[in-house]
Amino acid sequence: MTGADHGAVGRADSAGASAVGRALLVVGDVITDVVARHVGPLAAGTDTVASIRTVPGGAGANVACWAAHRGAAEVRLLGRVGADTAAWHERELVARGVRPRLVVDPRAPTGTVICLVDGDASAERTFLTDSGASLRLEPADWSDALLDGVARLHLSGYLLFSEPSRALVAVALKAARARGVPVSLDPASAGFLGELGAGRFLALVEGVDVLLPSRDEACLLTGLTDAADAAAELSLRVPLVVAKQGHEGALVARGGKVRARVPAVPATPQDTTGAGDAFTGAFLAALLTGARPEEAAVEGCRAGARAVERVGGRPPPPG
Repeated sequence: MTGADHGAVGRADSAGASAVGRALLVVGDVITDVVARHVGPLAAGTDTVASIRTVPGGAGANVACWAAHRGAAEVRLLGRVGADTAAWHERELVARGVRPRLVVDPRAPTGTVICLVDGDASAERTFLTDSGASLRLEPADWSDALLDGVARLHLSGYLLFSEPSRALVAVALKAARARGVPVSLDPASAGFLGELGAGRFLALVEGVDVLLPSRDEACLLTGLTDAADAAAELSLRVPLVVAKQGHEGALVARGGKVRARVPAVPATPQDTTGAGDAFTGAFLAALLTGARPEEAAVEGCRAGARAVERVGGRPPPPG
């Protein structure tokens, strides 16, 4: 995966070295998060006191890190970054047990997200997003060898918001289907999803086995106002739908019906950034160990609770 326009960080030549069918491959965004926690409303036109930290993030990268944290035997990540922070992101991923395959884009910097986190009890966040190199991931960055030894493929929904990465999704889905590898996808952003359109999104994810939307995303995709109704409706199009509901837990739907309602784990929020990614990572890791979807959703809720009690979207490093 090197060429005139890009290089790579990490070792692709060992991608198939592990036991067959044990690994999770995540394809998605690797982002630099600037997290600003403030208390009360922002003061327009002047200063607002805040606690500011720069941390590694990105929905795809966060999912991979939480899957490794939950104990997945092997987690790989394909993403695209700028030369400015490629080495830092690789170190951070390796430190959390992920095997990164980062394509280095010489023309665009690593994507950056400014996360404005309300320091009140809800710790809700607002994102200002510059996706940078992450949305320049393209079919040329893919190799079918990335699926060697892979039991599950997970795609970040952010890949659907640019033409190059949409084309990559199509290539990856086709390769996974050819090998019988199940594919999961997280819609990622209600805001971007609204711009793309529900019909177009659902057409692009045809063939996905597991869909993991938030409450807002599920409702947006169906036009329904009730999350349970929306999850049930989506499960007529995707075999398994797990709708994440934050402090209300999660819904597991199959065959047009909600099969389980999983309660949330109590937590004291500090920053809700990455809570959905934590759920997804732990959920997929549990599936890899043979858990039923309902059991895996319990693990997802536990990880989500841990995530909101930390600043940033990643789990703590091992040890």
